[in-house]
Amino acid sequence: MQTVKVRVRKPTRVLTFRVEGIDLKRDDKCIINTDRGKEFGICVLPPEDASDDEAGRHKMQVVRKATQQDESDFFRLQEEERHAMKVCKRKIDERKLPMQLVDAEFTFDKNKVVFHFTAADRVDFRDLVRDLAQELRTRIELRHIQVRDEARIVGGIGVCGRELCCSTWLGDFQPISMKMAKRQNLSLNPSKISGQCGRLLCCLAYENELYHKGRIPDMGPPPKQDFADDMPPADPVERESRPKRDDRPRKRRPEKEKPAPQSDSETTGKSGDAATATEDKPKRGRRRGRTRRGQRGGKRRDKKQDE
Repeated sequence: MQTVKVRVRKPTRVLTFRVEGIDLKRDDKCIINTDRGKEFGICVLPPEDASDDEAGRHKMQVVRKATQQDESDFFRLQEEERHAMKVCKRKIDERKLPMQLVDAEFTFDKNKVVFHFTAADRVDFRDLVRDLAQELRTRIELRHIQVRDEARIVGGIGVCGRELCCSTWLGDFQPISMKMAKRQNLSLNPSKISGQCGRLLCCLAYENELYHKGRIPDMGPPPKQDFADDMPPADPVERESRPKRDDRPRKRRPEKEKPAPQSDSETTGKSGDAATATEDKPKRGRRRGRTRRGQRGGKRRDKKQDE
């Protein structure tokens, strides 16, 4: 008995399947049998030998390799999913239901279509299911998902610049708490530690086990590096072409003009004029008279003496 890793298209995840007598290689397209029915998948890892106990844990199995007809049916199936999305959105607007449609997924045999939606509260969609069944002529399943599952289906780019972990390789969601950010001495600003879904980043749990009471394990001193060896050698031609410091032209400040010497008569005349000007100015003296406090104090003294 052998097992193989296959990537399922919606939501994008890698699952383990049993395989018997089918030669699969990496990136080979195949038809698999899941709990929803037949699906279209891509082989991620080639088959590996497994024990009967280990293979018995996996109930899903690979049916066959995908043919050219299966690939053409798959592309046609994607067009029908877009049509089903438009129909479902129109019916939701007609019913005025408080729900947001995320995605539509057909099984490969077209026996069932699954609609994923998000909503703040519970929604009574029994009439919607009846309308969709009459329009699409197949089994209808409406599945209420959370915002983290919505980010997994829609995909996107994270704050690190890479694709979202949940939409590429992450299998199950782990509970994330604010204690993980505090333990790793990260910023507690929600806009910096929240992902596209609005919840705390899943990557906070990757290194959480390495931290213990706010301390990271001792990794030893950093390696020494001589940066002089990494610098390129100087070009002798460029060094000679540079002007030396002594050869550079220096900027000189303009000299200030010295005032012309004055005669003794002019100096005495100016000093006499200055003396007369000072004599004409009134001298400032101290302000005489009592202040209000002084007047009040004097009146009080006069009253005491009269008494």
